[in-house]
Amino acid sequence: MHDVIKKRFKKIMPTVDFCSLRYVETRSEELSVRQNVTEPLFKALDVGAMITVIEQGGLGYAATSDLSEAGLRRAVSQAQQWAKLSQNRMVIDFTNVPMSVEQGHYHAKVAKPWDSWSMADKLDLLHRESAQCHLNDKIVDWIVSLGAISKEQVYLTNLGSEITQTHHYIFPGLRVTANQGVDTQFRSFHSFGGGWQGGLEILEQIGFGNQGSKIAEEALQLLEAPNCPTQTTDLVLTPDQMMLQIHESIGHPLELDRILGDERNYAGTSFVTLDMFGHYQYGSSLLNVTFDPTISNQLASYAFDDEGSPATKEYLIRDGILQKPLGSAISQARTGLAGVANARATDWKRPPIDRMANLNVEPGASSFAEMISGIERGILMKTNLSWSIDDSRNKFQFGCEWGQLIEQGELTQVVKNPNYRGISATFWRNLKQVGNADTFEVFGVPSCGKGEPNQVITVGHAAPICVFADVDVFGGV
Repeated sequence: MHDVIKKRFKKIMPTVDFCSLRYVETRSEELSVRQNVTEPLFKALDVGAMITVIEQGGLGYAATSDLSEAGLRRAVSQAQQWAKLSQNRMVIDFTNVPMSVEQGHYHAKVAKPWDSWSMADKLDLLHRESAQCHLNDKIVDWIVSLGAISKEQVYLTNLGSEITQTHHYIFPGLRVTANQGVDTQFRSFHSFGGGWQGGLEILEQIGFGNQGSKIAEEALQLLEAPNCPTQTTDLVLTPDQMMLQIHESIGHPLELDRILGDERNYAGTSFVTLDMFGHYQYGSSLLNVTFDPTISNQLASYAFDDEGSPATKEYLIRDGILQKPLGSAISQARTGLAGVANARATDWKRPPIDRMANLNVEPGASSFAEMISGIERGILMKTNLSWSIDDSRNKFQFGCEWGQLIEQGELTQVVKNPNYRGISATFWRNLKQVGNADTFEVFGVPSCGKGEPNQVITVGHAAPICVFADVDVFGGV
């Protein structure tokens, strides 16, 4: 399709300051087994293209699933009309936005393609995992799932850009629900189901397929556990909860379009202001946060963003000091701040906006044993269960599935319904230990929502185990 689209774009390319075509073909499939019963297969194909036109400072978009020459011409005409209508009515003169001219490609690394296993093989794996879950009648629900998405993208411009990117994603999921009287507890294999780039080899790498009984046992253990105590104490977060903490209290606050107020109506604003970059103490000196699209199996790795800007690893926070926003080329032009290549669109029907991609806390020097042994009183929490944060991404309250007390340098009593609260910058400034590379894990969020109309997109997060001081923790019901 690449060559066909390229030929048609050359034929319909208008005489304007800038014109781009972004072609996206997405194939999705999901299998699930609930309580040992196979659920209906989900399968989808979505194909289309977005035309962008910049002319005399105005900007216009038009999307179409009609990829014929006539269909693309109509989309170009509509985009030109919108560009004309927006002239002298935008917050920025788009003629002054430098548009990248790049040529290149990106292909996700896949050792075992999705189609290398039959449907029967995949369902057999899910049924084997499901059969492990029902340890007794206190296990009242359980679901095992496996999904895959492949995405082909072509980006062409009248300036000479030609970029192709191919992504393959895998989404394994496992969740068990246990109940006793009025008490219901959940245990999941990973927060949000988890997601990675790659093929079926990911399942072996993360141990999926042999987790059902372990997860079910932990759910039953939570039923018998006491409630999390209320106290101010040291808090240890494992990487699958760090993922949520990074996402909500670093990722969203640093999105530059949000800082500029573009997201007020829907997703809110940010406590971060433009004058903070370069000097604001966002966290302790141990905090190093990177935008890193180079980790091959992470969910949001790519070589170019959806506006053709080349993507490289960049420090957003270094030694605790705020350095750069998550701002793509247009937002950078609006503010004069250096940003990153993070213009991303959920599909061909939506224009790119500033989004998180792979946002990671870099490893430190502490081993897990050293972190636990140095805590006189504290609590370890893992696997996100609930989240709430204000519309400026400042005050938050998060809940986890699993808690375990730390007493005199040892992990002791399991506790249920663990929650903690804080204020973003204060919380990160209380970061007192960062785990080494042995504690570092890669995860992904498959469904981050933002934008009007809404765009749901994949985001990657990776982190080591981390310790925070003086955190308010409490039990729930």
